Amino acid sequence: MGAAVPTFRLILFLCLLPAIAVADPARWRSEWPQTDFSMTSVTDWSEIRSGGPGKDGIPALDAPKFQSAAQSGDLAGTEPVITLELEGAVPRAYPVRYLIWHEIVNDTVAGLPVAITFCPLCNSALTFDRRTPAGVLRFGVTGKLRHSDMVMYDRETQSWWQQAEGRAIVGTLTGTTLRALPTWMESWAAFRERHPKGLVMVEPAFNRSYGRNPYRGYDTAAKPFLYDGAPPPHGIAPLARVVRVGDRAWPLTRLARLGELREAGLVLSWRAGQASALDTANIAQGRDVGSIRVRDASGRDVPHDVMFAFAFDAFWPEGTWMIGR
Repeated sequence: MGAAVPTFRLILFLCLLPAIAVADPARWRSEWPQTDFSMTSVTDWSEIRSGGPGKDGIPALDAPKFQSAAQSGDLAGTEPVITLELEGAVPRAYPVRYLIWHEIVNDTVAGLPVAITFCPLCNSALTFDRRTPAGVLRFGVTGKLRHSDMVMYDRETQSWWQQAEGRAIVGTLTGTTLRALPTWMESWAAFRERHPKGLVMVEPAFNRSYGRNPYRGYDTAAKPFLYDGAPPPHGIAPLARVVRVGDRAWPLTRLARLGELREAGLVLSWRAGQASALDTANIAQGRDVGSIRVRDASGRDVPHDVMFAFAFDAFWPEGTWMIGR
Protein backbone atom coordinates (compact mmCIF):
# COMPACT_ATOMS: atom_id res chain seq x y z
CA MET A 1 0.00 0.00 0.00
CA GLY A 2 1.69 3.17 -1.18
CA ALA A 3 1.75 6.55 0.49
CA ALA A 4 -1.09 7.75 -1.71
CA VAL A 5 -3.55 5.23 -0.27
CA PRO A 6 -6.17 7.17 1.74
CA THR A 7 -5.89 6.72 5.48
CA PHE A 8 -9.38 5.28 5.82
CA ARG A 9 -8.42 2.42 3.48
CA LEU A 10 -5.47 1.63 5.69
CA ILE A 11 -7.85 1.54 8.67
CA LEU A 12 -10.10 -0.83 6.74
CA PHE A 13 -7.15 -3.08 5.89
CA LEU A 14 -5.99 -3.23 9.50
CA CYS A 15 -9.50 -3.90 10.76
CA LEU A 16 -9.90 -6.81 8.37
CA LEU A 17 -6.61 -8.52 9.19
CA PRO A 18 -8.27 -10.42 12.02
CA ALA A 19 -11.67 -11.69 10.93
CA ILE A 20 -14.34 -9.21 11.92
CA ALA A 21 -16.22 -10.82 14.79
CA VAL A 22 -19.55 -12.32 13.88
CA ALA A 23 -22.23 -10.15 15.40
CA ASP A 24 -23.39 -12.10 18.43
CA PRO A 25 -24.36 -10.48 21.74
CA ALA A 26 -22.88 -13.45 23.62
CA ARG A 27 -19.44 -12.39 22.41
CA TRP A 28 -19.95 -8.85 23.71
CA ARG A 29 -21.16 -9.61 27.23
CA SER A 30 -17.70 -9.77 28.76
CA GLU A 31 -17.04 -6.20 27.59
CA TRP A 32 -20.61 -5.07 28.31
CA PRO A 33 -21.73 -6.99 31.44
CA GLN A 34 -24.26 -4.29 32.40
CA THR A 35 -25.97 -4.11 29.00
CA ASP A 36 -29.28 -5.96 28.75
CA PHE A 37 -29.03 -7.57 25.32
CA SER A 38 -32.45 -9.20 25.73
CA MET A 39 -34.02 -5.78 25.17
CA THR A 40 -33.41 -4.54 21.65
CA SER A 41 -35.04 -3.21 18.50
CA VAL A 42 -32.32 -4.78 16.35
CA THR A 43 -33.67 -7.69 14.32
CA ASP A 44 -30.46 -8.56 12.50
CA TRP A 45 -27.39 -8.56 14.75
CA SER A 46 -25.11 -8.84 11.71
CA GLU A 47 -25.85 -5.16 11.07
CA ILE A 48 -23.72 -4.26 14.11
CA ARG A 49 -19.99 -4.58 13.52
CA SER A 50 -16.79 -3.61 15.23
CA GLY A 51 -15.32 -0.45 13.78
CA GLY A 52 -11.86 -1.31 15.14
CA PRO A 53 -11.54 0.48 18.51
CA GLY A 54 -13.18 -1.07 21.55
CA LYS A 55 -15.37 0.54 24.18
CA ASP A 56 -14.11 4.12 24.79
CA GLY A 57 -11.24 3.50 22.36
CA ILE A 58 -12.50 6.74 20.86
CA PRO A 59 -12.73 8.84 24.04
CA ALA A 60 -15.77 11.09 24.39
CA LEU A 61 -15.19 14.47 26.05
CA ASP A 62 -16.83 15.72 29.23
CA ALA A 63 -17.16 19.30 30.51
CA PRO A 64 -15.02 20.92 27.77
CA LYS A 65 -13.28 24.23 28.30
CA PHE A 66 -13.94 27.32 26.18
CA GLN A 67 -12.28 30.58 25.25
CA SER A 68 -13.40 33.75 23.53
CA ALA A 69 -13.77 33.50 19.77
CA ALA A 70 -11.75 36.71 19.49
CA GLN A 71 -8.81 35.12 21.33
CA SER A 72 -8.66 31.86 19.39
CA GLY A 73 -5.95 31.85 16.73
CA ASP A 74 -5.60 28.13 16.10
CA LEU A 75 -8.43 27.62 13.63
CA ALA A 76 -8.38 28.46 9.94
CA GLY A 77 -11.39 30.39 8.70
CA THR A 78 -12.54 27.56 6.44
CA GLU A 79 -12.55 24.91 9.18
CA PRO A 80 -15.95 23.48 10.08
CA VAL A 81 -17.44 24.00 13.52
CA ILE A 82 -20.74 22.85 15.01
CA THR A 83 -22.64 25.90 16.19
CA LEU A 84 -24.95 25.86 19.20
CA GLU A 85 -27.07 28.93 19.83
CA LEU A 86 -29.35 28.59 22.86
CA GLU A 87 -31.54 31.35 24.22
CA GLY A 88 -29.94 32.89 27.30
CA ALA A 89 -26.48 31.49 26.52
CA VAL A 90 -23.40 32.79 24.74
CA PRO A 91 -23.19 30.98 21.35
CA ARG A 92 -20.67 28.13 21.29
CA ALA A 93 -18.59 26.61 18.50
CA TYR A 94 -17.33 23.02 18.67
CA PRO A 95 -14.53 22.55 16.10
CA VAL A 96 -14.81 19.43 14.00
CA ARG A 97 -10.99 19.11 14.21
CA TYR A 98 -11.64 17.85 17.77
CA LEU A 99 -14.87 15.95 17.19
CA ILE A 100 -13.34 13.92 14.35
CA TRP A 101 -11.13 12.31 17.03
CA HIS A 102 -13.63 12.19 19.92
CA GLU A 103 -17.07 12.01 18.23
CA ILE A 104 -19.04 13.02 21.37
CA VAL A 105 -18.87 16.05 23.66
CA ASN A 106 -20.98 15.99 26.84
CA ASP A 107 -21.56 19.60 27.82
CA THR A 108 -23.98 21.75 29.82
CA VAL A 109 -25.11 25.09 28.37
CA ALA A 110 -27.34 27.49 30.29
CA GLY A 111 -28.28 24.60 32.56
CA LEU A 112 -29.22 22.34 29.63
CA PRO A 113 -27.23 19.08 29.39
CA VAL A 114 -26.36 18.45 25.75
CA ALA A 115 -24.42 15.93 23.68
CA ILE A 116 -22.70 17.24 20.56
CA THR A 117 -22.01 14.28 18.28
CA PHE A 118 -20.21 13.74 14.99
CA CYS A 119 -19.89 10.47 13.08
CA PRO A 120 -17.17 10.92 10.42
CA LEU A 121 -18.22 7.79 8.52
CA CYS A 122 -21.70 9.23 7.90
CA ASN A 123 -20.77 12.93 8.16
CA SER A 124 -23.62 13.09 10.67
CA ALA A 125 -23.43 16.00 13.13
CA LEU A 126 -26.30 16.06 15.64
CA THR A 127 -26.82 17.65 19.03
CA PHE A 128 -29.11 16.08 21.60
CA ASP A 129 -30.73 17.01 24.89
CA ARG A 130 -29.26 14.53 27.41
CA ARG A 131 -32.36 14.58 29.62
CA THR A 132 -34.52 11.44 29.44
CA PRO A 133 -37.22 9.78 31.59
CA ALA A 134 -34.35 7.75 33.09
CA GLY A 135 -32.47 10.92 34.09
CA VAL A 136 -29.61 12.89 32.59
CA LEU A 137 -27.32 10.65 30.57
CA ARG A 138 -23.64 10.90 29.67
CA PHE A 139 -22.61 9.36 26.38
CA GLY A 140 -19.57 7.45 25.19
CA VAL A 141 -18.49 5.59 22.03
CA THR A 142 -19.05 1.81 21.88
CA GLY A 143 -16.63 1.25 19.01
CA LYS A 144 -19.46 -0.48 17.14
CA LEU A 145 -21.02 0.59 13.85
CA ARG A 146 -24.45 -0.06 12.36
CA HIS A 147 -24.84 0.85 8.69
CA SER A 148 -21.44 2.53 9.19
CA ASP A 149 -22.96 4.91 11.75
CA MET A 150 -21.59 5.32 15.27
CA VAL A 151 -23.30 3.36 18.03
CA MET A 152 -23.13 5.40 21.24
CA TYR A 153 -23.80 4.19 24.77
CA ASP A 154 -24.93 5.88 27.94
CA ARG A 155 -22.83 5.41 31.05
CA GLU A 156 -25.83 5.24 33.38
CA THR A 157 -27.65 2.20 31.92
CA GLN A 158 -25.06 0.97 29.37
CA SER A 159 -27.78 1.04 26.70
CA TRP A 160 -26.65 1.43 23.07
CA TRP A 161 -27.86 4.32 20.92
CA GLN A 162 -27.92 4.90 17.15
CA GLN A 163 -26.30 8.29 16.62
CA ALA A 164 -28.02 9.11 13.31
CA GLU A 165 -31.44 8.58 14.86
CA GLY A 166 -30.80 9.55 18.49
CA ARG A 167 -32.60 6.37 19.48
CA ALA A 168 -31.71 3.58 21.92
CA ILE A 169 -31.47 0.24 20.10
CA VAL A 170 -30.06 -2.11 22.76
CA GLY A 171 -30.53 -2.24 26.54
CA THR A 172 -33.05 -1.13 29.13
CA LEU A 173 -33.73 2.18 27.36
CA THR A 174 -34.51 0.56 23.99
CA GLY A 175 -37.03 2.67 22.11
CA THR A 176 -36.20 5.90 23.97
CA THR A 177 -35.52 8.81 21.62
CA LEU A 178 -33.40 11.85 22.43
CA ARG A 179 -34.64 15.32 21.56
CA ALA A 180 -32.54 16.81 18.77
CA LEU A 181 -31.55 20.46 19.10
CA PRO A 182 -31.12 22.87 16.17
CA THR A 183 -27.39 23.07 15.56
CA TRP A 184 -25.50 23.27 12.28
CA MET A 185 -22.05 23.00 10.74
CA GLU A 186 -20.54 26.18 9.36
CA SER A 187 -17.12 27.68 8.78
CA TRP A 188 -15.20 29.11 11.71
CA ALA A 189 -15.03 32.43 9.85
CA ALA A 190 -18.84 32.57 9.58
CA PHE A 191 -19.29 31.84 13.28
CA ARG A 192 -16.69 34.39 14.34
CA GLU A 193 -18.14 37.04 12.04
CA ARG A 194 -21.60 36.59 13.50
CA HIS A 195 -20.49 36.07 17.11
CA PRO A 196 -17.20 37.91 17.80
CA LYS A 197 -17.97 37.56 21.53
CA GLY A 198 -18.93 33.91 21.20
CA LEU A 199 -17.11 30.96 22.74
CA VAL A 200 -15.10 28.21 21.09
CA MET A 201 -14.06 24.90 22.61
CA VAL A 202 -10.34 24.76 23.37
CA GLU A 203 -8.05 21.92 22.37
CA PRO A 204 -8.58 18.81 24.52
CA ALA A 205 -5.71 17.47 26.61
CA PHE A 206 -5.19 14.36 24.46
CA ASN A 207 -2.30 13.34 22.25
CA ARG A 208 -4.06 13.67 18.88
CA SER A 209 -3.10 15.30 15.59
CA TYR A 210 -5.82 17.93 15.81
CA GLY A 211 -6.36 19.63 12.48
CA ARG A 212 -5.46 16.45 10.56
CA ASN A 213 -8.13 14.35 8.87
CA PRO A 214 -7.54 10.62 9.59
CA TYR A 215 -10.11 9.73 6.88
CA ARG A 216 -8.30 11.37 3.97
CA GLY A 217 -10.24 11.02 0.72
CA TYR A 218 -13.22 9.36 2.38
CA ASP A 219 -16.02 11.59 1.09
CA THR A 220 -15.04 10.95 -2.52
CA ALA A 221 -14.69 7.18 -2.09
CA ALA A 222 -16.76 4.78 -4.17
CA LYS A 223 -18.34 3.05 -1.18
CA PRO A 224 -18.73 3.55 2.56
CA PHE A 225 -16.72 1.81 5.26
CA LEU A 226 -18.21 -1.51 6.47
CA TYR A 227 -21.51 -1.01 4.67
CA ASP A 228 -23.12 -3.68 2.50
CA GLY A 229 -26.41 -2.00 1.65
CA ALA A 230 -27.60 -1.08 -1.82
CA PRO A 231 -26.63 2.32 -3.23
CA PRO A 232 -29.12 5.19 -2.88
CA PRO A 233 -31.78 5.66 -5.56
CA HIS A 234 -31.95 8.31 -8.31
CA GLY A 235 -28.31 7.74 -9.24
CA ILE A 236 -27.10 9.61 -6.15
CA ALA A 237 -23.58 8.61 -5.09
CA PRO A 238 -23.41 6.81 -1.72
CA LEU A 239 -21.11 9.45 -0.23
CA ALA A 240 -22.87 12.46 -1.69
CA ARG A 241 -24.10 14.82 1.02
CA VAL A 242 -27.80 15.31 1.61
CA VAL A 243 -29.62 17.68 3.96
CA ARG A 244 -31.93 15.59 6.13
CA VAL A 245 -34.90 17.11 7.92
CA GLY A 246 -37.01 14.40 9.51
CA ASP A 247 -37.59 11.75 6.85
CA ARG A 248 -36.85 14.05 3.90
CA ALA A 249 -33.50 14.50 2.17
CA TRP A 250 -32.38 17.28 -0.18
CA PRO A 251 -29.23 16.64 -2.29
CA LEU A 252 -26.62 19.20 -1.32
CA THR A 253 -25.72 19.71 -4.98
CA ARG A 254 -29.26 20.92 -5.67
CA LEU A 255 -29.21 23.34 -2.77
CA ALA A 256 -25.72 24.64 -3.62
CA ARG A 257 -26.81 25.28 -7.20
CA LEU A 258 -29.90 27.28 -6.17
CA GLY A 259 -28.57 28.90 -2.99
CA GLU A 260 -31.96 28.74 -1.30
CA LEU A 261 -34.97 26.43 -1.37
CA ARG A 262 -38.46 26.95 0.06
CA GLU A 263 -40.16 23.58 0.30
CA ALA A 264 -42.15 21.52 2.81
CA GLY A 265 -42.66 24.57 5.01
CA LEU A 266 -38.91 25.10 5.33
CA VAL A 267 -36.29 27.55 4.11
CA LEU A 268 -33.00 25.84 3.32
CA SER A 269 -30.02 28.06 2.51
CA TRP A 270 -26.46 27.36 1.35
CA ARG A 271 -23.42 29.58 1.84
CA ALA A 272 -19.92 28.96 0.46
CA GLY A 273 -16.80 28.91 2.64
CA GLN A 274 -16.77 25.71 4.69
CA ALA A 275 -14.11 23.07 4.03
CA SER A 276 -14.97 19.39 3.98
CA ALA A 277 -13.47 17.72 7.06
CA LEU A 278 -13.22 14.41 5.17
CA ASP A 279 -11.34 15.42 2.04
CA THR A 280 -7.65 16.33 2.31
CA ALA A 281 -5.25 15.35 5.08
CA ASN A 282 -5.34 18.93 6.39
CA ILE A 283 -8.95 19.74 7.32
CA ALA A 284 -8.57 23.45 6.55
CA GLN A 285 -7.53 22.64 2.98
CA GLY A 286 -10.57 20.49 2.18
CA ARG A 287 -12.69 21.45 -0.79
CA ASP A 288 -15.50 23.92 -0.23
CA VAL A 289 -18.78 22.11 0.52
CA GLY A 290 -20.54 25.16 1.93
CA SER A 291 -22.67 25.63 5.04
CA ILE A 292 -26.35 24.84 5.47
CA ARG A 293 -28.98 26.60 7.55
CA VAL A 294 -32.54 25.29 7.89
CA ARG A 295 -35.36 27.44 9.27
CA ASP A 296 -39.11 27.19 9.42
CA ALA A 297 -41.54 29.71 7.92
CA SER A 298 -41.22 31.85 11.07
CA GLY A 299 -37.42 32.01 10.80
CA ARG A 300 -36.73 29.61 13.65
CA ASP A 301 -33.83 27.19 13.29
CA VAL A 302 -34.86 23.59 12.68
CA PRO A 303 -32.93 20.44 13.71
CA HIS A 304 -31.34 18.88 10.65
CA ASP A 305 -28.37 16.85 9.52
CA VAL A 306 -26.01 16.99 6.55
CA MET A 307 -25.22 13.33 6.11
CA PHE A 308 -24.12 10.95 3.39
CA ALA A 309 -26.83 9.64 1.07
CA PHE A 310 -26.19 5.98 1.86
CA ALA A 311 -26.88 6.60 5.56
CA PHE A 312 -30.16 8.37 4.88
CA ASP A 313 -31.24 5.47 2.67
CA ALA A 314 -30.21 2.93 5.32
CA PHE A 315 -32.03 4.53 8.25
CA TRP A 316 -34.97 6.05 6.34
CA PRO A 317 -35.59 3.53 3.55
CA GLU A 318 -39.13 4.87 3.09
CA GLY A 319 -37.98 8.47 3.28
CA THR A 320 -38.68 11.12 0.66
CA TRP A 321 -35.96 12.28 -1.71
CA MET A 322 -36.39 15.98 -2.52
CA ILE A 323 -34.59 15.86 -5.83
CA GLY A 324 -36.65 18.47 -7.67
CA ARG A 325 -36.60 18.49 -11.44
